Amino acid sequence: MNVYNRALNSTSHNQLTLGSGVIMDQRGYILTNKHVINDADQIIVALQDGRVFEALLVGSDTLTDLAVLKINASGGLPVIPINPKRVPHIGDVVLAIGNPYNLGQTITQGIISATGRIGLNPTGRQNFLQTDASINHGNSGGALVNSLGELMGINTLSFDKSNDGETPEGIGFAIPFQLATKIMDKLIRDGRVIRGYIGISGREIAPMHAQGGGGIDQLQGIVVNDVAPEGPAAQAGIRANDVIISVNDKPAVSALETMDQVAEIRPGSEIPVVIMRDDKKITLHIAVQEYPATN
Repeated sequence: MNVYNRALNSTSHNQLTLGSGVIMDQRGYILTNKHVINDADQIIVALQDGRVFEALLVGSDTLTDLAVLKINASGGLPVIPINPKRVPHIGDVVLAIGNPYNLGQTITQGIISATGRIGLNPTGRQNFLQTDASINHGNSGGALVNSLGELMGINTLSFDKSNDGETPEGIGFAIPFQLATKIMDKLIRDGRVIRGYIGISGREIAPMHAQGGGGIDQLQGIVVNDVAPEGPAAQAGIRANDVIISVNDKPAVSALETMDQVAEIRPGSEIPVVIMRDDKKITLHIAVQEYPATN
């Protein structure tokens, strides 16, 4: 399905931008990218059977670049199949579905080139699927499906130019369906995504460190790089270079996974955090806050 965003402004009346979307259920909920509907005064959804609807924006999330729309249809919507147990693997054949350059529904084929790509969004944490299926302007928000037609991800971006000015080919990215559906559920329920936040950034201890190098003996955890001033962790006494061993009684092995776990904790909760500092194990208690609002 195609999504059209009509924005009224002083320089270009009835400016129209386009993208794609995925119908998630018979209630009329649609997943797309937030950047597809940014600054929209009117959102139009056009289905392949010719039906056209004006869509309501249910909610959007800047950090994942996802948005949920809703249309009021009398039924018979072409809902995307989802297999919650399906795990994407490198080499899987995938199809990218969208409306590139407003040409109409277009399908391109490729494979999953990589999973778990990070560092591509403002937080640097979110992971993406990488694919060589062509993702062009207008494909954003469309479905990346496997050979069975099951949703694998939401197409979201491609590399337009590399640092040396060349135009790369076959490098596109999609938001994994597991994350996309989780964000959708939260947007439907709350209209926004409420995330826990403790105000630190860190990195995993390299294996050589965990084996005794770098002054850290037989230790596995996350080294704190930065602590947000006046943030929850700072108020609890966490400092840069502390090594976090566990958060909320769960081992801190991966910085990405640990921050994702924190994001799922309701703001206002108090959680134990075990750290190593100067060869001493210390338990601190952090009052989780809500992740600061982003534009």
